[in-house]
Amino acid sequence: MESMSWPRRAWLRVRWPLVAAVGPVAFGSNYVVTHHLLPGGTPLWGSAIRALPAGLVLLLVARRLPRGAWWWRSVVLGTLNMGIFFCLVYVAAQLLPSSVAASLMSLSPLAIAGAAWLLLRERPTPRVVVAAAVGGAGVLLIVGTATGALDGWGIAASVASMVLSSVGAVLTKRWQDGTPVLTVTAWQLVVGGLELLVAAALVEGAPPSLTLTETLAFAYVSLVATALGFVCWFSGFRHLPAGAVGVIGLLNPVTGVALGVLAGGEVLTGLQALGIGLVLVSVALVNAGRRTPRDAPPRGESAQVRPAPRVAASSSSSTCT
Repeated sequence: MESMSWPRRAWLRVRWPLVAAVGPVAFGSNYVVTHHLLPGGTPLWGSAIRALPAGLVLLLVARRLPRGAWWWRSVVLGTLNMGIFFCLVYVAAQLLPSSVAASLMSLSPLAIAGAAWLLLRERPTPRVVVAAAVGGAGVLLIVGTATGALDGWGIAASVASMVLSSVGAVLTKRWQDGTPVLTVTAWQLVVGGLELLVAAALVEGAPPSLTLTETLAFAYVSLVATALGFVCWFSGFRHLPAGAVGVIGLLNPVTGVALGVLAGGEVLTGLQALGIGLVLVSVALVNAGRRTPRDAPPRGESAQVRPAPRVAASSSSSTCT
C-alpha cells in the first residue's frame, strides 16, 4: 500500500463525516428560525415555501430531469423526505420548544439503523450500536429535562417525521446508481414542494402575507437549512454506512438546543449540557474506528477507471467499522 501523509489520512477520515454533519446542523437551525421568525397557522404553505424554491434552485444547477425509474422514485422519495416530512416538521417546530423538537428527531439513528438492516441488509456494527446508545442517553437528558410545555400533537408530529425521513433516507441510499446527489435532491424537493403547494392551496387557501423579516427567514430556511442541508446529508449516506450517518444526525439536537439558548431565550440546564456532551461523544465514537478510505468514488459514479481490487468496492458497509 502506498504511503500517505498524516494530514492526508486525517482528511480522508473526516471528510465525509464533516460533509454529512452540515445536514443536521442546518436542520437544527431550522427549528429556531421556524419557531421564532416564521408565521404560524399555515404549516402547508410554510412547508411549500421551504421546499419548492430550494428544489428549483438545485434543478437550475443540475439541469437534468428524471429518467426511467427515477420518475416514480422521485415521487416516493419526495413524499417521504420532503412533502409529508416538511409539513410535520413545521407543525413540530411551531408547537414545541426548539430543543425538544430537535431532540425528538435525533432518535432517528435507531430508525435509520433498523431501516438499513431491513432494506440494505446493512447490520449495525457494535461501535454504531454503542454510539447510538450513548447518544440516545444524551437525547433523553435533553428532552427529559427541557423547560417549557410539551404539546402532544407536536411530539406526535416530530416522531412521525423522524420515522418517514429515516425510511426515505435509506431508500435514497438503496437506489443510488451514480446519479449526482445534487440532482436527486433537486427532484425530491421539487416533487415535495409541488405536493405541498397543491395541498396548501386546497386546505389553507391563499398564501400568507410575509413581512421582510419573514421573507428573509424563509430564504434562509429554503436555501441553507434545506437545499444545502439535504445535499450534504444525502452525500453522507452515499459515502458512509447509514447507521454511522444516523449517529452524526445527533448533531441536530445540539444545534437546536444551542441556538434555542443563544437566540431564543430558552434555559439550558446542567443535565441538558451533560446530554449535549454525550451526543458529541457518540458522534466522535462512531467515527473513531473508521478505516481511512481510499480516495475513490462510490459505486456507480463516473471516474477514471482503476484496476479492480481483490474485493469489489462495497457502496455502503466498507467505510466504517
